[in-house]
Amino acid sequence: MKHNKILKVLNFVAFAALLSSCGLYNKYERPDVNVAGLIRDAHNDADTLVAQADTANFGNLPWREIFTDPQLQSLIEQGLQKNTDLLNAALNVQIYESMLKAAKLAFLPAVNIGQQNGQMASTSKMFADGATATNSYSFPASASWTLDLFGNILSQKRSTQMTLLAMKDNQMAVRASLISGIANSYYTLLMLDRQLALTEEMGQMAKETWEMMKLQYQLGRMRSTSVQSAEAQYLSTQTQATEFRRQIRAAENALCVLIGQAGQQIPRSTLDAQHLPQQFATGVGGQLLQNRPDVHAAEMKLASCFHDVQTARSQFYPNISIGASISFGNQGGTVNPGKWFGNLFANLTQPVFQRGALIAKLKVSKIQYEQAFNTWQNAVLKAGTEVSNALVNYNSYDANSRVEEQRTAVLRQNVEDTKALYKSSGASYLEVLTAETQLLASQLSKAADDFNKMQAVVSLYQALGGGGK
Repeated sequence: MKHNKILKVLNFVAFAALLSSCGLYNKYERPDVNVAGLIRDAHNDADTLVAQADTANFGNLPWREIFTDPQLQSLIEQGLQKNTDLLNAALNVQIYESMLKAAKLAFLPAVNIGQQNGQMASTSKMFADGATATNSYSFPASASWTLDLFGNILSQKRSTQMTLLAMKDNQMAVRASLISGIANSYYTLLMLDRQLALTEEMGQMAKETWEMMKLQYQLGRMRSTSVQSAEAQYLSTQTQATEFRRQIRAAENALCVLIGQAGQQIPRSTLDAQHLPQQFATGVGGQLLQNRPDVHAAEMKLASCFHDVQTARSQFYPNISIGASISFGNQGGTVNPGKWFGNLFANLTQPVFQRGALIAKLKVSKIQYEQAFNTWQNAVLKAGTEVSNALVNYNSYDANSRVEEQRTAVLRQNVEDTKALYKSSGASYLEVLTAETQLLASQLSKAADDFNKMQAVVSLYQALGGGGK
């Protein structure tokens, strides 16, 4: 009789599944997202376009092919091994891998040994009207299995899978950010080294001008105010040099934090020795959907919300479980020796009135899906903007660097000519100081433009997804 009841329940469940589970087993499919004109033409202020596809585009290059300085590569490798944020991102991945394993095990039956009706295996004695004591014992075991006919467990597992992928994307985003941060810090040090060297070189020139003016003053050919102005110019270069040394120390300490070591001097090359790519194929806008870990993570969040909607829908349908229990005992001492006793059971629970909780949960899940889609679309647009900005920055700073190089050559000649005129009384001391000040400013600006150009390459590397391994 029990077997017939179980079969009836199972037949009803199968029939209900065919009628009402439509849509509960849907897999996530990427919705349409706007990528038109995602990357602006870096050479045309009026037009926007999507760059042509290139299988060898800059976004797919491994970081070692972009950052070729051996000392920088050594620092990046150290950071990839010791950086705390990256290590924690890897641990987050392990957490969600464990959660996914648990979600997969939800499909298996639950088995209990030695427990029935809340009691462990037991023995007891019973006495009746002076009769001999009767020994009673029981060793039960049971197993139950929830039938996932309406996709509740499946959709939860898929949601966890999407979240795991998002965590892996986050790990890659942290990795790309770390590589970019180390490269930027390294190039900052090279720029500061260059600016310090230029300032010290200009300080030496300013000191020579001051010494020359002191000699002119001693010969009665110049006022003391001229000598004071020359001395002030020399002292100004000293304060600038001190400030650059302070910034170098701070930059070294910041870089040491990124690579997981105590603050110390960083071995490095020079700004002029750097060789970075000069041609950039960015690929089509749609490639950003795969290459950018943050964009892909946003899509995985969208997929997770999609499956959360499926989970919320499945909770409107019955919860069915089947199982069996067995025990070995003597049934209160009446059966000796002990025997095995078994029982089959099936449970069906249909939610009827949950105070609106199930409906509210479904509505919230749908709203969260819409929010996730908006976040994903915004992430795509943000990625395109970052690529466009990096390309424009590179072109602008490269052009500025070329102009500053020409300007520096002119000002250097101007300083030499002005000093020569000053010695022959053809120029004033003020013209000499002005020429030296302009030369130093141009040299410092040239170093800053070269750094900004390198920084634009780093930004483009990160904006296109952080490259390969």
